[in-house]
Amino acid sequence: MNTAGSSDRRIQDVRVTEDEIIAYLADGRVISVPLAWSWRLSEATAAQRANFRIIGSGQGLHWPEIDEDISVEGMLHGVPARRPKSSITATVRAARGGAPPNKRMQQTRKRASRG
Repeated sequence: MNTAGSSDRRIQDVRVTEDEIIAYLADGRVISVPLAWSWRLSEATAAQRANFRIIGSGQGLHWPEIDEDISVEGMLHGVPARRPKSSITATVRAARGGAPPNKRMQQTRKRASRG
């Protein structure tokens, strides 16, 4: 058996510091990513960051209090979480009654076609 070619990409243990997420994989590798890669984690409290669980038999991590998931594949491939678009979209929706613009237009058209 060639052990150099095998890789078990499952997380066995994790440590979260103020600056990074450190994952210990089943194949002996240790990988880390900057905490800043997850805007939710970087804005969370230390207690919220400490409250996580390993999910999917080691395929990822989940933080229930902040609804954040990070996969081992994402960590290995260097895929940071994107921050959602600015709150301008939410402000515009709230000003229009909460419905996305297209939905409101469809409702208006339906009413007009009835009469």
